Formats: sequence, C-alpha cells, structure tokens
Amino acid sequence: MHIMDIVENSISAGATLIEILIRQSIDRDLLEIEVIDNGKGMDRDFLEKVFDPFVTTRTTRKVGLGIPLFKAAAERCDGSFDIQSEPGKGTRVKASFRYSHIDRAPMGDLVNTITALVAGNEQTDFVYHHITDKGEYVFDTREIKKILGDVSINNIKVMEWMRTNIEEGLKLIDGGGE
Repeated sequence: MHIMDIVENSISAGATLIEILIRQSIDRDLLEIEVIDNGKGMDRDFLEKVFDPFVTTRTTRKVGLGIPLFKAAAERCDGSFDIQSEPGKGTRVKASFRYSHIDRAPMGDLVNTITALVAGNEQTDFVYHHITDKGEYVFDTREIKKILGDVSINNIKVMEWMRTNIEEGLKLIDGGGE
C-alpha cells in the first residue's frame, strides 16, 4: 500500500513518468523501495513539512498519512527513509528495511498493484524494476505502448498479457511472492 500511496502522490503532482524500483536481497538482509517521478516537485519549505500528517495538498481531506507512515514503517524495521525533490524536476522517495526484521510487512500483491496503476493511469508511463539476489525484471509501459501503436494499453487482452508478464517475471527472479 505504501507504493500505491506514493505513486498516487506522484500522479497528483502531474508526473508523466514514474519509476518504481525494488531491491530485495536476502543475502544482504535488505529491502529497498524507491519511487522516482518527473512531477512538479516540492519546494524546500513544503519538503520540510512533508512528514507532518496534518500537511497535505489534497483538498478532499485534511491529513496526509502516506509519507509519515512509510517513513515510520522503514525506521521501525531498522531502515531509513529519504525524500528529495526539486520544483519543476520531480521527487524521489526511498525507503530501506532490514529484510528479516520481524515487523517488516510483506511486499503484498505487486502484480495487481502494478497492473492497477497502469490500468488507472493510461496517460502516465511506468517503469517497474525489481532486483533480487537471483536476477532482475523490468516492465516499461513506454516499450509496450510503442509496440501497441493505436491499441489502448487498457485493452483487456493487453491487461491480461501485462499481468501474466509481471507474474512470470517475478517468478523468474523469485522476488514477487516472498
């Protein structure tokens, strides 16, 4: 859910390209989740306030819990959290966790997360890069859209193919199911 929440922030910031990078290493006892976007970015003043749950740009509610909860989850698992942003250039959010920490939540359903993000945001390009001790998998909607031409990425057959491709890719690197 942290990934979904951070990506929603990126979409709200007008990002046209969102990169989701997951480094999952049992050998190094490390899990890193990084989301990089080319959205409008944040100025220094807002960036300093971003960890306050009562600071949000949303108009539908007065709290913004995504970043504070993600940071707390990382720190609770002997990890760290970093956010960098520059107005007009975008934002980079990175959380690291001790992989074996008892309080680290499971990764969840990455196949459905990535598929839902793509399906719900046709105008946004996504690069999902997942690295494990056994290999790496890259999913890039820019490449898919180039091949599809005039066919919508939301076409049911394309969505089925994407789901299968992500499932198989994660099985190959043994990083999708935990």
